[in-house]
Amino acid sequence: VLPEAAEAVSGGTAYILNTLLFLIGGFLVMWMAAGFAMLEAGLVRSKNVSVQCLKNIGLYSIAGLMFWVIGYSIAYPGFEGGFFGIADFPYWMQGVGEADTDTGYSIASDWFFQMVFCATTASIVSGTVAERIKLWPFLLFTLILTALIYPFQASWKWGGGFLDEMGFLDFAGSTVVHSVGGWAALAGALVLGARTGKYRDGRVVPMPGANLPLATLGMFILWLGWFGFNGGSQLAMGTISDV
Repeated sequence: VLPEAAEAVSGGTAYILNTLLFLIGGFLVMWMAAGFAMLEAGLVRSKNVSVQCLKNIGLYSIAGLMFWVIGYSIAYPGFEGGFFGIADFPYWMQGVGEADTDTGYSIASDWFFQMVFCATTASIVSGTVAERIKLWPFLLFTLILTALIYPFQASWKWGGGFLDEMGFLDFAGSTVVHSVGGWAALAGALVLGARTGKYRDGRVVPMPGANLPLATLGMFILWLGWFGFNGGSQLAMGTISDV
């Protein structure tokens, strides 16, 4: 938005519009969870569909709780130019229910918007380790990823940490979300190895997915969600004051 147009908007109006933008972007990114679930459920074998759906529900539940209890306070409030954020749960909760127009947006809407990015990082891992890991070890790793790993590295850029101070650029979450989720997924794949029965006598054994139309539906849901992800991630880079 042009600076002169932004200046013409009152504080209350900017607060409402910025908060609405956070929520709409967050809704679209959360909708991607359905896309991940459908895509993964369609591409695994029938016997593993139910547990794959349960993993996607479980990871979002854990991500929401962990980012509320500890993750958000590590990644964002009061963190500038350092290497490690500090968990301070009461800090970010102060004034959550109040409309403080000085911030330019609702803190609660910001938490929700940032939380869905955190959960998306775990969703990337879910698809990679599908049919390779049992439920409880995966949920335990999700807890560590969403409570500590993701918030710490997100603070380096989106939270104003040392990478941000150095002028590092992150385009549409390519590093904070995709790279971190990808590296975590690669580590899981290396530790777990190939799916049981994938190779036999030096040959690759085909493992047809359970439902390709379902996987296609998941792809289109993800496609729609990308509009909220790519556009909204610019807000996470600290450009909210320019909206």
